Amino acid sequence: MSTPITPAQVDFSDPAVPASPAFGDVYHARAGALAQARHVFLGGNGLPGRWQGRRCFVVLETGFGLGNNFLATWDVWRQDPARCERLVFVSVEKHPLRRDDLARAHAASPLPDLAQQLLAAWPPLTPGLHPLHFEGGRVELLLGLGDARELLRELVLQADAIYLDGFAPSRNPEMWDEWLLKQLARHAAPGTTAATWSVSRPMRRALAALGFEVGLAPGLAPKPEMTAARFAPRHTPRRPAGRAPLAPGAREAVIVGAGLAGAACALALSRAGVACTVVEALSGPAQASSGNPAGLFHGTVNPDDGPHARFNRAAALATQRLVAALGLPHQAGLLRLETRLPLAAMREAEGYVQALSAAEASARAGTTLAQPAWFYPGGGALDPAAYTRAMLSASGAAVQTGCQATALQRDGDVWSLQGRDGACIARAPLLVLAGGHQQLPLLGPLGADLQVQRGQLTHLAEAPWCPAVPIAGDGYAIADGQGGVWCGATTQDGDLEPGLRADDQADNLARYGRLAGRALAPAGPLAGRVGWRLIAPDRLPLIGGLAAPGNAADQLRLQPRLPGLLLCTGFASRGIYWAALAGQLVAAQALGLPRPVEADLLDAVDPLRLALRQRRRRGG
Repeated sequence: MSTPITPAQVDFSDPAVPASPAFGDVYHARAGALAQARHVFLGGNGLPGRWQGRRCFVVLETGFGLGNNFLATWDVWRQDPARCERLVFVSVEKHPLRRDDLARAHAASPLPDLAQQLLAAWPPLTPGLHPLHFEGGRVELLLGLGDARELLRELVLQADAIYLDGFAPSRNPEMWDEWLLKQLARHAAPGTTAATWSVSRPMRRALAALGFEVGLAPGLAPKPEMTAARFAPRHTPRRPAGRAPLAPGAREAVIVGAGLAGAACALALSRAGVACTVVEALSGPAQASSGNPAGLFHGTVNPDDGPHARFNRAAALATQRLVAALGLPHQAGLLRLETRLPLAAMREAEGYVQALSAAEASARAGTTLAQPAWFYPGGGALDPAAYTRAMLSASGAAVQTGCQATALQRDGDVWSLQGRDGACIARAPLLVLAGGHQQLPLLGPLGADLQVQRGQLTHLAEAPWCPAVPIAGDGYAIADGQGGVWCGATTQDGDLEPGLRADDQADNLARYGRLAGRALAPAGPLAGRVGWRLIAPDRLPLIGGLAAPGNAADQLRLQPRLPGLLLCTGFASRGIYWAALAGQLVAAQALGLPRPVEADLLDAVDPLRLALRQRRRRGG
């Protein structure tokens, strides 16, 4: 895992002003955290007036601390009848509070309802971005845990207001230096405002040099003055073409595919104010691979915490939050056997993953396991079809079934889907291709990079062992709740045979037997299900826009994209726990919202990455 998060140590000896022993400073003014937030940060940025009538307003903060600035901003937004449709509050924090300390900090909060919601949503303290949703998705806290100097470089957003907060410049100079302020300016546009209680002269000079008009305003007692600024550069900064919103004004969208991917896109877009129509070739939602009777969701761990582990961690945590918000029944907790690392080398992260000895894992599984295991308390198993239906229901999307799309066409600013007879199935300014292998003809040359893989899972109605929690390793086993198990699954590339095979069932039952620590595999009548996975060569999904006509750029972020068209596919066998984050990413890329993952992870799932790698290998 990347550099572990070191939680804050908080001195609560003076209840009125919690302090940080590490920095020798207090978290807020003695006049009160909410008073400071309202006067300095809201007032200094012209809020609530500046967000009124806006579709979305983005606040960027340099130190989350106890979260009072977020709570104050949320409270003022809630009370404003002319508020923006959506508030996104982005904040970074190197030393976040543990949940217990955060609860203590807000024990006497004047905003108890909001403070309790923040506590309930507080994430495991793992590095990276954590998108937390409130008010039915209309308020988002995008919480970045880690070093601000690293995270600000990786954020993809355009801020409307900047809260410059943190411990005093003399105590924590890295949070106020010119390098960090330059990163903030990268996220500003003409008219972006900034405010802080600090009047540090080096800070004000740096802001002015970066294109801000900087002035002093009356401060909150006992400070006589504070800093307020407005970004007014001589030259408008150019945004990378590959990061531009693809359908910034869209109010309607058409989504191809009523499986996990399409449902998640519909839910995320609907939360952002987009009415969705989901078009499905089959007779109903979740009829293809998303119709499997059970499936796992969990993160992954690897020693270097590379893109796969980081994306999977972000996706698993997003799934955990969404499943809870939907109230979806599921089996909570998951064991994944570790076959390479000894227990002493297994690095755990509190609240996300725990390293268990073979004996401890055996006690959780209800059978003798030969290896140590990772335990994911927020992972588990669920019915993917029920998950799909719950997302579609929550989105309010219109679903058109039995509609096979065979071609795409763009007329002006509108995309249309055409059926076999050439008639228009649906049209909208935003089109999302979120189907499985059946939509390959719509992808053109891009589809040649993807592999269709057959998978068969097995149902054993009378199982000699039902795991107490879902377990994965060489295969997986999920109790069906009626004395049986689902186990699997096979992998055959390019195989389109739909019928169940006895040999495949034997393989699945053999893996089940090894998971259970049994010498002999059980037997049972041929029973199960066949589905197909769509897989990219690097085993990551394809989420993003497609290249606009013209010369190819040598960097993904510089590549212009076709307006109004996004791809969300290639989920392999991880559709359950990739869907939630993928849908949020589609909505952010379409509408220009702050991206819920870091810039390098955007590149890692960009549909154009495969072609770029091929060009580089050829020296092009």
